[in-house]
This record gives sequence, C-alpha cells and structure tokens, in this order.
Amino acid sequence: METADQKYLRTLIAEGEHQQLDFKFEISDARKIARTLSAFSNRNGGRLLIGVKDNGRISGVRSDEEFYMAESAASLYCKPEVTFKTRNHQIDGKSVLEIYIPPVVRKPVYARDHENRWMAYIRVEDENILAGTVQLEVWKEEHKERGRLLEFTRNEAFLLHHLENMPGSTLGKIQRDTGFRRKELVTLMTKLVLFDVVEMRFLEGENRFLLKETPGESR
Repeated sequence: METADQKYLRTLIAEGEHQQLDFKFEISDARKIARTLSAFSNRNGGRLLIGVKDNGRISGVRSDEEFYMAESAASLYCKPEVTFKTRNHQIDGKSVLEIYIPPVVRKPVYARDHENRWMAYIRVEDENILAGTVQLEVWKEEHKERGRLLEFTRNEAFLLHHLENMPGSTLGKIQRDTGFRRKELVTLMTKLVLFDVVEMRFLEGENRFLLKETPGESR
C-alpha cells in the first residue's frame, strides 16, 4: 500500500507540466535551472520535480547532488538569490527531489546565461519565456506611488483605439503601425498596463497586447 507522500507525488506528476510545475530528468546545467527559478519567481511560484522525465516517468536521482546543484543555481546564477524549499520523496525504490520556489514581491529575479548576461524570465504555461521590455518596465514602476485615476492624453487614447481595432498586436507591430518612437511607446504601454487598461499575453510565441475586458482586475 502506498503512503500518503507517494500518493501526493503521483497526483502531482499526473498533472503534467504546466505554469507552476516542471519536470527535470536531472540537473546537468545550473544556468538552465536558474532560468526556471527566475521564471517561477517572477510569476506565481512553482515546483520542480527532479528525477521525473518530461513524459512523467519516474527516473530517480541522487537527491543530495541535485540539491547542491539547485543551490548553486539559486545563489550563483540568480540575482537576487532565490530562496526555495525542498522535499525528498521515495517511490518505486527511487528518489525524487521536489523544489518549491515561491513568488517574489520585488520583481524581477534575473538569471545569468552562458554569455554572463543577466536576463529575466516568466513562466507561461509549461515554458520559461524571456520577459519583454514592457514587462521589465512594469516591474520597475509597479511599486512606485501613483494616482488613482489615469489621465488619458491624446497618445493613450490613440493607442487604446489602435488596440481596439488590432487586438493582440506585438510591440514591434504597434510601433510600425503608429509611428511612435520605441522609448516613447514603451513608456505609454507600461502606463496602460500598470493601470490595468491593457494586458500582456504570450501568444503564438510572442508577447502581445490586448485591451482588458474588465479594467481594474488584478493581473
């Protein structure tokens, strides 16, 4: 008869990979794990199951070795350092390491890539996606003091009208269609996202912008 812990693990694996769950056969590259730690930290948190293949098959790992690799990823290749919790599971004579990464309040968490660049990621479904320019600006501005009411200038009204007619446009397309300079457009879109008038969605491999159906709802 299986223990409660084993049933818990099987239930978790049965969910498959999604926005808050990722499977890893093993940790062979601390920088790749750092990218996952960044992505989970910058969204709603998540869990890594080390010793589970992409198809959900349990392969098992040496938990101590994997823990030290994850610890290296969090301390050496994440900025700021990511704090996580671990739990070892014994099942079918194998060991699976569960790593829980909580979301952070002050975003973003960056991960250092193989060219020593610090990049921020977000988790979208079962993928770790590079955060876009507007997302980075939103994180930078979201904790600053701002008024309750959004004052619409001609530029904001123009952008909203454009998104109404061209929903799901990328930042590049919006720039080409409207003629705004890149820096000015990023500032305007950041403002609209911060005031919950516009939302960002990752669709068809690109970050896209849409009018919010119910402005003011939490992102």
